[in-house]
Amino acid sequence: MGTSAGPATLDCAVPDDPDEIPLFPLPQVVLFPLATVPLFVFEPRYRQMMADVLAGSARRIGMVAVAEAHLGDMEGNPPVAPLGCEGEVAGVEKNPDGTYRVLLRGTRRIRIVDEQPPDRERLYRVARVETVPDLVDVTDREALHARRTEVLGLLSELVQHTTTAHANAFAPERFDGIDDEQLVNTLAQALDLDPHDKQLLLELDRVRERQHMLCAFMRFRIAELEGGSGQGPATMH
Repeated sequence: MGTSAGPATLDCAVPDDPDEIPLFPLPQVVLFPLATVPLFVFEPRYRQMMADVLAGSARRIGMVAVAEAHLGDMEGNPPVAPLGCEGEVAGVEKNPDGTYRVLLRGTRRIRIVDEQPPDRERLYRVARVETVPDLVDVTDREALHARRTEVLGLLSELVQHTTTAHANAFAPERFDGIDDEQLVNTLAQALDLDPHDKQLLLELDRVRERQHMLCAFMRFRIAELEGGSGQGPATMH
């Protein structure tokens, strides 16, 4: 093991802090840096948000989880987790009915500094945010790589419990071309974990700790499925 050279962030462009971005609160989606998520945007307020985002040059959206106690208040402006993830629009298709299909790529973890609620003209929420870097130093990178085989082994076990349609998405060889940090974040994004567990993963500053907790969640899910207590086959989003 090498010696630590001090914490470093993942290699992604980070604007000056704090800066202002629109918020997209969702109850079941937790975005991670370097991971991607497909979204279907249909509510009028978020259709307006997408139009405004696409009209600008940054094309950024703040993905934030809605507090569990307020999932019934989605039509309003429910409280959200203070820490989320900024996403950059990597692909978009506007449908004839005005809805959007969007591919969002996580760029950085963010913390809400303050928020501006909707007004007469702007139907969606906007917040000033600051970067919360993913911490990974030389020692962390070595530890992440040493545990990569374990992560992929657990993934292989999960594949055995998936439907045929999802097995290809889970196949470990599909992850050969991505580095260890991106592997952790991609699996945290893609696996059918409880949204609360995903938020716990997102809030961990060190990627090696996120990897450790992800392995624990995967083992628990495998035990559920093998014991017949799971709620159905494991899936990818």
